[in-house]
Amino acid sequence: MRKIIIGIVIAFVVSFILKKCTEGSADKTVIREHSALIEKQINNVGKLVVTEGYFSDAYSYKSSKALFANLTSDKQALVIVNAEVTVSYDLSKIEYQIDSINKVLKIVKIPQEELKIYPDLEYYDVESGYLNAFNQDDYNKIKETVTIRIRKKIEASNLRLNAKNRLISELSKFYILTNSLGWTLQYNDSTIDTQDKLERFKL
Repeated sequence: MRKIIIGIVIAFVVSFILKKCTEGSADKTVIREHSALIEKQINNVGKLVVTEGYFSDAYSYKSSKALFANLTSDKQALVIVNAEVTVSYDLSKIEYQIDSINKVLKIVKIPQEELKIYPDLEYYDVESGYLNAFNQDDYNKIKETVTIRIRKKIEASNLRLNAKNRLISELSKFYILTNSLGWTLQYNDSTIDTQDKLERFKL
């Protein structure tokens, strides 16, 4: 009878140990699968997110050159500008850490926006003065000036805001995935535990 009891106890202990080992192995497998799934999602999101805008402007360029005495030679032109503008985020440059032990996805760094302006300039009523013809310096000054003017128009528009909203839309995929897996999403050591918090976050 004693041998039977000892045998039952040993069998129970062995069964318990095997069960714990199996559960631990299963948990590790699930965590590895989740880590791989999160990394795959990051790679899928890792693309160039581009928001486009179009701006127009009219600029009157004038320049004078002193000749002698009180005489000057003037030149001028009317410049019509049509510019394509893009605001982009290269999400392949996102820096992140996957803490599989604590089930945390840490977004370490989000790339800065890239603003590009492609101006198309058309010149009208170009008038060159005596000994004061248009040259490359004039065209460079005009391009620099109109670029500054377009930048001011961009700042007064919703283009940057629209670009940020697109960025948040892409980042929300991380929140949805981590939340569904029971993981935590962090950025700048702050936990993002709601969609609203992600949208209000200063990126």
